[in-house]
Amino acid sequence: MSLLTVENVTHGFGARQILEDASFRLLKGEHIGLIGANGEGKSTFLNIITGQLEPDEGNIIWSRHVTTGYLDQHSTLKKGMTIRNALQGAFKNMFDLEQEMLALYESMGTSEGDALNDMMEDAGEIQHILEESGFYTLDAKIEEVANALGLGSIGLDKDVADLSGGQRTKVLLVKLLLENPSILILDEPTNFLDHEHIEWLKRYLQEYENAFILVSHDIPFLNSVVNVIYHLDEGNLSRYTGDYTNFQRMNEIKRGQAQNAYERQKQEIEKMEDFISRNKARVATRGMANSRQKRLDKMDVLERPREKPKPSFEFHPARTPSRFIVECENLVLGYDEALTKPVTFALERGQKIAITGTNGLGKTTLLKTILGTLEPISGTVALGDFLSPAYFEQESGRDSSNTAHAEIWNEFPSYTNGEVRSALAKCGLTNDHITSQMKVLSGGENAKVRLCKLMQRETNWLVLDEPTNHLDVDAKEELKRALEAFKGTILIVCHEPEFYSDWITDVWNVEDWTLKII
Repeated sequence: MSLLTVENVTHGFGARQILEDASFRLLKGEHIGLIGANGEGKSTFLNIITGQLEPDEGNIIWSRHVTTGYLDQHSTLKKGMTIRNALQGAFKNMFDLEQEMLALYESMGTSEGDALNDMMEDAGEIQHILEESGFYTLDAKIEEVANALGLGSIGLDKDVADLSGGQRTKVLLVKLLLENPSILILDEPTNFLDHEHIEWLKRYLQEYENAFILVSHDIPFLNSVVNVIYHLDEGNLSRYTGDYTNFQRMNEIKRGQAQNAYERQKQEIEKMEDFISRNKARVATRGMANSRQKRLDKMDVLERPREKPKPSFEFHPARTPSRFIVECENLVLGYDEALTKPVTFALERGQKIAITGTNGLGKTTLLKTILGTLEPISGTVALGDFLSPAYFEQESGRDSSNTAHAEIWNEFPSYTNGEVRSALAKCGLTNDHITSQMKVLSGGENAKVRLCKLMQRETNWLVLDEPTNHLDVDAKEELKRALEAFKGTILIVCHEPEFYSDWITDVWNVEDWTLKII
């Protein structure tokens, strides 16, 4: 049974074609992974099927009585709402029924006869529905799922406006899971989850009986939860049964077949052109030459299979700094209140440290405090000599109206136009990306521009806050190689152990420092 059918959808932005005659189907119980390089249009496709964007051409057909839940990269929550309020929104229909029942009880005091009997019957029916739906155990259910994804440690009565971007995403994800729609649509849900909570979500999706569509660049996560892959490439959608590993194998075969077909046709065309040029002037062979010319004119000429531009990352070393990059004594992290107990530690030249721990315990706060952009609650931070730090800030620049080109040129005005374009091209960005505003680029394209900035300066200390979020597989692998090759010092916050485990020198777990109950 098809829950969703997409027929011949075409969509573009200006001269840029995102989808071209794309078709797709979602069957009952399918767990689909939607994959593709940064900027191929995965989020655009999700916006089209959820009705947030009208396609230029084509049809979107949903099965009747289907309920969908969509977690996108840029969902928002309203100020003044607590986490608990937001999660209770998953059961809005039940709370509305409760209010209707309470209103009936209130009206009963002034009613009599048949009207009173009707009200009592309606109220009793609503009461039965609420009991059958587990309405009176909702708080326990909300707390169970909220704790599983780390919201309990934040406090369910906290205003959503005071949450970090990652924490807000968690709230929206928990609300979505509580709604239990017949189709889940998840756009990079693991980006703001730490390892423990990714494992919980993995188990949840593995046991999920309904269908879902998942966009993710986390390959181990994809492999563990999907049974169908749709690959979006140059506007075309291709379906593969199985996980990502099977897709890689089948896609490699497909690419090889396309390359062989192109080479065979190219040789055939060259032979025909050679025969035509040698025989068209001779009376005896002119007929055969004309016949082959007609065949050549009617031939559907194959295009050479194109390779995607792959990024090339390189961080340029600055002069050698002092032995100690930073020394902290009795440091207490926090904003209005302390997040940690007093901790004393030092970062030495050449160390590559991964900072781990549950979200909300102070990983980003630690980076900002060490860099001096945030004052500690107490304690001291002493920086070493001759430091040239480069900071990759999580999710910065999302709302910038600058083009990618202007973003680099504004910071490096001495560059020529060609040098700016070359720098961005090395990071895997095409001309379309370079001339697009930062706020309309995909998350991965935006991250590549910001990484490009870091690579234009000499640095001896990289401070990276979740740099792998949104990056596609090729970009992630290249970043890993570049960080491994970097001769300086690295502090990195990352929720993917497989990204850093084989090149770091140590791990700092903020859970060992926290005052919060984990």
